[in-house]
Amino acid sequence: MAEQGLHVRAEPTLGDRPQREILDHLAAVGRQAEGLRRQGASVELSVGCEFWLFVPGIIPGDDAVERIENLTSGTIDPEQVQRRLDRFTARAAAVGRSVFHGPLSYAAAQDDQVDWDQFDIVGIDYYSHHARRQDYVRELRRYQRFGKPVAIAEFGTCAYRGAPDAGGMAWQVIDYTKQPPQLSKPLVRSEETQARYVTELFDVFEAMGLHEAMAFEFVTPETPHWPGEPRHDLDMASYALVKTIRDTPEDPSSDWHWEPKQAFHALARRYASGGTTRHPYDQERPLPPVPEGPTRDRRPPQARPDARR
Repeated sequence: MAEQGLHVRAEPTLGDRPQREILDHLAAVGRQAEGLRRQGASVELSVGCEFWLFVPGIIPGDDAVERIENLTSGTIDPEQVQRRLDRFTARAAAVGRSVFHGPLSYAAAQDDQVDWDQFDIVGIDYYSHHARRQDYVRELRRYQRFGKPVAIAEFGTCAYRGAPDAGGMAWQVIDYTKQPPQLSKPLVRSEETQARYVTELFDVFEAMGLHEAMAFEFVTPETPHWPGEPRHDLDMASYALVKTIRDTPEDPSSDWHWEPKQAFHALARRYASGGTTRHPYDQERPLPPVPEGPTRDRRPPQARPDARR
């Protein structure tokens, strides 16, 4: 990518491992990123993603699923969790600075409290859904108050009707107790819903002049598309921009390939044109000025972006 003149954002994703191992992995990635930077590439380093979710010892739980369950149960001490999160975030920032001398960032959940003085770029995993564009603007402006570039480290939704309303928890509609796994409730596949949501957000990010925005995610092989079998079409519960298609749908070990969804093509046009291409998913509405101020998330805890995955 760097040889093609593209900007590189490096972010280690090692999770559910001892904290020391995660920090060692961060240092290794940071050294590689620094090597690219010294060769003249445009590189930034994110020290990680939503540590409370992926790093053991901050919220009780053996894996991310258990940590989400404990977080939403109301039985944890939020002040203790915040202290643990602050300590590990500071350690990660120090490790990142020690090996990488370019812009440093971190991918936080929307409601995370982070000391952004440790970083050069404010990184947010953003999964809100609002009926009005100005509500996105109002919510996003609170991240600009730190006087640093704002990067959308993740944004996206799944390919079924109503998925944007579930925010970062739209994936939680698969029943893995069944063999083969199936959707836990009837859903209507809608690639158009996914494409409309991601392009609407892209336009907001661009209009606000945000630093960068990374769609989540490219491919999810473990949630394949099963044509003609809606109950087993796990791709509906995937944030991926492409759908995984197995040569033999009922065989988990089967070879597979990917095909673009509507969201892939919509975002490709956006990125290729710098965001100026208009298409049927757009809504030709200007972004009016809105007052500063906090917003209240009225969704239940399990549907909020800070309880993602």
